[in-house]
Amino acid sequence: MLSTIKKRYRFRVIIPAYPAFNIYSNFARLTTSLGPVNIATSVNKMDMWDAEVIDENNLRLYGPRKKVGADHELLQKQRPADAVGLYGGLTSTIPRLYEIARIYKDQGIVTIAGGQHFVGENIINALAKGIDYIVIGEGEETIKELLDGINNERDLSQVKGIAFLKEGRLVQTPLREPLSDFDKLPLPDFSLVRYAKLKVYPVERIRGCGMDCEFCTVKGEPRAACPNRLLEQIKLLVETRNARFFFIVDDLFGQHRRDTIQFCRILRDYQKEIGRNLDFTAQIRLDKAKDPELLLAMRQANVNMVCIGFESPIDEELKAMSKHIKSQDMLSLTKIFHDFGFLVHGMFIFGYPLKDTDGFNMSANERIKRYRKFIRAACIDTIQILLPVPLPGTELWARLKKQNRIFDVKKLGWEYYDGNFPVFEPDTSMTVEEMQDARRKIMGSFYRFNYFFKIGMDILIFPALVLFLDNIKFGWDKWYRVWRNDIVRFTGWFIIREWNLNFEKDRFLQKLQSSRAKIERL
Repeated sequence: MLSTIKKRYRFRVIIPAYPAFNIYSNFARLTTSLGPVNIATSVNKMDMWDAEVIDENNLRLYGPRKKVGADHELLQKQRPADAVGLYGGLTSTIPRLYEIARIYKDQGIVTIAGGQHFVGENIINALAKGIDYIVIGEGEETIKELLDGINNERDLSQVKGIAFLKEGRLVQTPLREPLSDFDKLPLPDFSLVRYAKLKVYPVERIRGCGMDCEFCTVKGEPRAACPNRLLEQIKLLVETRNARFFFIVDDLFGQHRRDTIQFCRILRDYQKEIGRNLDFTAQIRLDKAKDPELLLAMRQANVNMVCIGFESPIDEELKAMSKHIKSQDMLSLTKIFHDFGFLVHGMFIFGYPLKDTDGFNMSANERIKRYRKFIRAACIDTIQILLPVPLPGTELWARLKKQNRIFDVKKLGWEYYDGNFPVFEPDTSMTVEEMQDARRKIMGSFYRFNYFFKIGMDILIFPALVLFLDNIKFGWDKWYRVWRNDIVRFTGWFIIREWNLNFEKDRFLQKLQSSRAKIERL
């Protein structure tokens, strides 16, 4: 039970810091995670409760910081929290999450965690490491009932979707039905994110994804809010925070096609009404290139960048993965996105462990050549090459676990589960060292220092290009794409270099040998 003396309570939601070597730390300094903001907003609407969000990856404005993350002891002195929520949506941040939990647990603060990581045995492990309660599934309704139950000493076994220890035994209540009526939820309040400087705002309309990918934790029938709700989110951010850049976090933009097109059209009209162009990025399937009406509506709404999961550019691998598409077809579909004026961010999974490797045997060097050739031919604007991650709770985790191919987590650590490191024994055509090095080579050949000189050339040729094309707008659009990509590739070189330095300093491969030795003994 919380203190009965207080008139108001404070609930602090904490987004744990990425591991120091995570290559996405720079982008994290521009944005935040939407889920924690949703949770804090729901609590902030409760009687007697105030809420705030501390994003350890975005502490840019006078925040109490330490070498890693926030100074939580100082936070408690300045602004004591009565309960804390810990965001476990990213498995790689779990070690830091447990560190934070211990800090608050030692001070007698109620600790609550939630997120995709907490499934199966991870639930009982978390309850043994300083977590009082685990919220399972979507938490906007659950967190309110849980805090109210704790404060009033109610029977918590009546709260759906939680796990806790009672007299040393695990209590796990029935799951709550996924939310479907989003209109009853308050709009996310980003003013609750303290010390952060936000440039890119995450927004959503659809939760869930029907693709049922083996490696993904997002499952279930897509559930959509009405188009006007997403527009209200955007309006609120534009009017109160002067927002311009948005990332639509729906797993697949274009689900519920008719409503998506309607949303794009009302978003287009809103921008005309305020006389201002906004900038949107969305995740979408490659085959949506076959829907010109959708693509046109997206471009008119200023969806300028699409993030596309290509997975692999290797025909033999696509066939072995039961993907009914060939690399040549992917090239033609990508060209359609470019023809509509989209910037394309390509997402790849290198070295995916196949279910059946019969008839497929390709060396790491040959795969690297195929990747480079495809990326050049597709003219992809930016790329992301990740290694497969068997996240807890996924079918991939279960399959590799059954095959005894996952390296010992106790030896290696959850912090390596971010797609930048091999955490399982790859197929026989590659060694783990080759798989690790291949990813670095592909990224390193795309993000390079010599683009610094190309940026200067871009500036010099701009006037001549515009005059030659005799169309200022078309000339500008064509030049801007090249200039923008050259800047991104040059700045990306610094990120890759920093990651490589941290990789060597961290001595990952030495830790890996210890973990692999245990698998071999088994």
